[in-house]
Amino acid sequence: MHVEVDIPSERQVPLEATIAPRADRMFLRGLEAHGHHGVFQDERLAGQRFVVDVEWWIDTAAAVHDDSLDSTLCYRELFATVAGIVTGPPCALIETLADRIVTALFESFPEMTATTVTVHKPDAPIVGSFADLGVSMSRYR
Repeated sequence: MHVEVDIPSERQVPLEATIAPRADRMFLRGLEAHGHHGVFQDERLAGQRFVVDVEWWIDTAAAVHDDSLDSTLCYRELFATVAGIVTGPPCALIETLADRIVTALFESFPEMTATTVTVHKPDAPIVGSFADLGVSMSRYR
């Protein structure tokens, strides 16, 4: 089914509308892992908690039809991939960490047409109170 919509601005186009005719959104929120990322030496030595949210878009038609894990993306494998990167080799910036995750997801899951990865650094070395600090990256192919 094709529906034409008059869209006044590119900013108002939802990500899934730019990806594929059928793109279903799945997500994993609140993955927590201890990593040694940061600019400062004490962050690298002691490490800290990172929280990652991942959204991904795939065509789930075959999985819905087959009701089979073989026809979709295995979220257990996705979890392991993301956690392995957070607990893996350190980087200075959370921007780099998010990019490593996006790159690995596209390499590991060819059925993924797009992803948004958000890396939260809840214990960032900031003097003062804050609710959240992080970076989100959205990529599609």
